[in-house]
Amino acid sequence: MSSVDVFISKEQIANRVKEIGALISKDYAGKEVTVIPLLTGAFMFAADLLREIKVPVDIQFMATSSYEGTQSTGEVKINYDLKRSVHGKHVLLVEDIVDTGTTLKTVMEIMKTRKPASIKLASLLYKPARNIHPVDIDYLGFEIEDKFVIGYGLDFDGRYRELPYIGVYQA
Repeated sequence: MSSVDVFISKEQIANRVKEIGALISKDYAGKEVTVIPLLTGAFMFAADLLREIKVPVDIQFMATSSYEGTQSTGEVKINYDLKRSVHGKHVLLVEDIVDTGTTLKTVMEIMKTRKPASIKLASLLYKPARNIHPVDIDYLGFEIEDKFVIGYGLDFDGRYRELPYIGVYQA
């Protein structure tokens, strides 16, 4: 039987999201930012973060996948792409977790070819122990150890995304 242990509480997440939203609002004061959540995992973080950003935003979505079960496949697929140009725009990518960095490396390369004015990254979680492709995270929620985490948008085979906290999955 599997279980889930609370790792980062709902309250800790809410407090950190509020802090990140304030930083983003300060950094983009007087500008519009195109916020691009990377689906599916970042949807809960992005929804809460967007409510804390106090500057004009244009929201677009990109869906990527690189996991099967608990393992990264090493291959990034773009399952859903942007519908409008980001040329000359200030882009903020929103990710649930930077693990190996493979997904972000691919997405950053794609974004750079689209010539935005700037590209920044907000990630709820960062796992440095697994990082293969270093990525600059401009707005970070929490740096975590190498555990398989679920909840608050992160899943295990499509399950547990609805949890209001980050949990550690115990098989």
